[in-house]
Amino acid sequence: MSNIIIEFKGVCKSFNGLWVHNGINLSIQEGEIISLLGGSGSGKSVLLKELIGLIKPDKGDIVVMGQEVSRMNEDALMGLREHVGMLFQGAALFDSFSVFENIAYPLREHLKLAEKEIRDRVAEKLRLVGLSGIENKMPAELSGGMKKRVGLARAIATEPDIILYDEPTTGLDPITAQRINELIIDLQRKLNVTTIVVTHDLNCVETVSDRIAMLHEGKIVMVGTWEELAHSEIQIIKDFICGNVCL
Repeated sequence: MSNIIIEFKGVCKSFNGLWVHNGINLSIQEGEIISLLGGSGSGKSVLLKELIGLIKPDKGDIVVMGQEVSRMNEDALMGLREHVGMLFQGAALFDSFSVFENIAYPLREHLKLAEKEIRDRVAEKLRLVGLSGIENKMPAELSGGMKKRVGLARAIATEPDIILYDEPTTGLDPITAQRINELIIDLQRKLNVTTIVVTHDLNCVETVSDRIAMLHEGKIVMVGTWEELAHSEIQIIKDFICGNVCL
């Protein structure tokens, strides 16, 4: 892995005078799974929103697939977002839409496909997440884990180059969470995508990550493998790992 597909360069962002990012520098390589780790309020999810242009940084550059995001107009951002799929923390399914309509939504928004192509694409993505045949179910009929997987099927519907996961295991029991972890790895291999996982779940981080970036007080304090993180002598990291393991 040598091609940089995403780069944060000196990114700063404040809200109401409080710095969420204070000089974020991070290069993400094509085809890797990188996790953004940190406590609540450390700015992990804000980074994802900055990456797809939903929030603009106060300073610094974000380059995605060779394009500087903060300088793009809305039309250009829409084009970029076709290459990025996102699984939101709560799955963010439309309650009044069936599973089929939820997954078909980005296809109709971004791609010009015939109805048969849409139906075939939805069926294929449901198969990839292990939920074949549930197209007619409504979100209220699904378990928390199933909602996450439908949300993931929607995220990969446009066949993106990059997948973003915002707290993918939050609210799930340990067995279901592990299934989601395995699915993240499986899809990365099958689809050959670049994956960013935002989480504070250490089991998720250890299971899925090629590399981990630890955020604290607006900066990235370390980037490395799980082994490097687990054996780090940086006190902030030691305290975070011990605090989560001992819970």
